[in-house]
Amino acid sequence: MSAQDVPEAPTVSSRGTTLRVRRLTVRIAPTIGIWLALLLLMLVATIASPAFLTPMNLFNVALQASVVGVTATGVTFVMVSGGVDLSVGAVISFSAVLAASLMDGSNTGIPLAVIAVIAMGLAVGLANGVLVSRWDVPSFILTLGMATVVSGVTQLYTGGTAAGIVAPAYQQILNARYGPVPTLVIVFAIIVVVGLVVQHRTTFGKRLYLVGSNVQAAALSGVPVERTLLTAYGLSGVAAALGGLVLLARTGVSSNFAGQGFEFDALAAVVLGGATFQGGRGGIGGSVAGILILVTSFNLVNILGLNFNTQLIVKGAVIFGAAAFYALAQRREEGA
Repeated sequence: MSAQDVPEAPTVSSRGTTLRVRRLTVRIAPTIGIWLALLLLMLVATIASPAFLTPMNLFNVALQASVVGVTATGVTFVMVSGGVDLSVGAVISFSAVLAASLMDGSNTGIPLAVIAVIAMGLAVGLANGVLVSRWDVPSFILTLGMATVVSGVTQLYTGGTAAGIVAPAYQQILNARYGPVPTLVIVFAIIVVVGLVVQHRTTFGKRLYLVGSNVQAAALSGVPVERTLLTAYGLSGVAAALGGLVLLARTGVSSNFAGQGFEFDALAAVVLGGATFQGGRGGIGGSVAGILILVTSFNLVNILGLNFNTQLIVKGAVIFGAAAFYALAQRREEGA
């Protein structure tokens, strides 16, 4: 394996240092680019409506991004490993339903509800990890199948009609504000920080890029590929479960289909942030910028008075533009 494939390896020569710096540059440049794109979009939104740049509105944008943002944190780990997780939307729905039913309007039921939801998300994630790491089947198909299974379990659990009552304290605490800052934005920020620490400061984070870049070479180098994939998918399941808890706090009601479509929003955010389906690229920072671009785009569409269908067109255009940008960047890298 070359020094380019292992950016965290110690450098022992000037040539190795150069390769390491080149590899680091390739990873950082797209992240900087996506944040610059976000700043440009915010400038356009400010010109369209000066009220956009007020602290209250900016935190409201972050609040709108919280559910997908929390979920995208886990999806980022999976995509860096070279996979994809389409089960997160179903996990979000089941999380909201399960938590509401376990609380059943009682504040004393909150701890049990939170623990049970996180355990459920972890179980689904680990099941995905086992299937992906041991079966020679694309993660796209496996996680899509898991989404169907979880949706079926949700329907069986509720009998087709979402039940349960959210505990009053749960909503009061998570929907509170500290000045203009919503509690859910603070929760979102904490999860992002934890994700960044895992990505940059742990052995797992380093191994993740190795597995995503070249799984065969990683295995030959002694990297525990199966354990790394299990951890990535397990974290994705937990993040989706937390996303469901955040969604339940925001809406105050459970629904069998509450998380429908969130898997594609999370996927779009991670791709916008620099991840590719080949793996080995992307990161939490880029994913956060990606979801903020999507939410800011929707906010701008609302400012301009355009309808929901136009929001979908804007979302698709943003994703197409990001795909074209990264394809061009990759061609330039390969030609360098």
